[in-house]
Amino acid sequence: MLEKINEITEFLKTKGVVNPDAGIILGTGLGGLTVKMSNCIEIDYREIPHFPVSTVEGHAGKLIYGDFGKKKIVAMKGRFHYYEGYGPEEVSLSVRVLKYLGIKCLFLSNAAGGVNPAFKIGDIMIITDHISLLPNPLIGPNDDRIGVRFPDMGEAYDNYLIKKALIIAGDLRIRVHKGVYLSTSGPTFETPAEYKYFRIIGADAVGMSTTPEVIVARHMNVPVFAVSIITDLGVEGKIAYTTHQSVLEEAAKTEERMTALMTEMIAAL
Repeated sequence: MLEKINEITEFLKTKGVVNPDAGIILGTGLGGLTVKMSNCIEIDYREIPHFPVSTVEGHAGKLIYGDFGKKKIVAMKGRFHYYEGYGPEEVSLSVRVLKYLGIKCLFLSNAAGGVNPAFKIGDIMIITDHISLLPNPLIGPNDDRIGVRFPDMGEAYDNYLIKKALIIAGDLRIRVHKGVYLSTSGPTFETPAEYKYFRIIGADAVGMSTTPEVIVARHMNVPVFAVSIITDLGVEGKIAYTTHQSVLEEAAKTEERMTALMTEMIAAL
């Protein structure tokens, strides 16, 4: 695996992607954050050797390097999912490449269904912990050059970054929640019984991504900060017919607030 990572990293360096301060992986319908970037280098995933390709609407499939929040960042405009047919190594490959490009922190966003009764559509949830019902991306042989065999997940989401985000959100007057994110394979949205079960076992929001990327980041000792945009509700009495299009539309409405929060977070690194 390391040889593949190095090949991709060297390719990106030849394109001018060097010494980024942070990496951002943008979820469904949240790619508009890259509009705020300047002095950009844009590379289609199809041009990158060994790289998967995003196949889902709302995931443009572009790597963008440039200035954001007074820092150099690499933004992944589109991620990879198990439901697209990709295996664990492919789903999390971008995180390993970002690490080897030199990022200091990883920022993640996703669109999620809220199962906490206090949540409303359009809310932002800062992820403090997760429950992963996806295959663990570290299953298989371990390369000790990349990370330890048994990484600790006691602080999967960086406490310092969470505290910083709460201060920034208060200063910007952005309403945020803290909560536990649960990941499933998808691509089906959840049944009412599943929503109820996920709430019982401790989830506040549910989606189809993010946890493999976080596990791989922690495998390589990269601090993580992540947010969910609540685009639909899985609360009894509030469950409505959900489509991918409705998720995209609700994510777009919240994108400006999410971008403001991320801008200040990265500027404060």
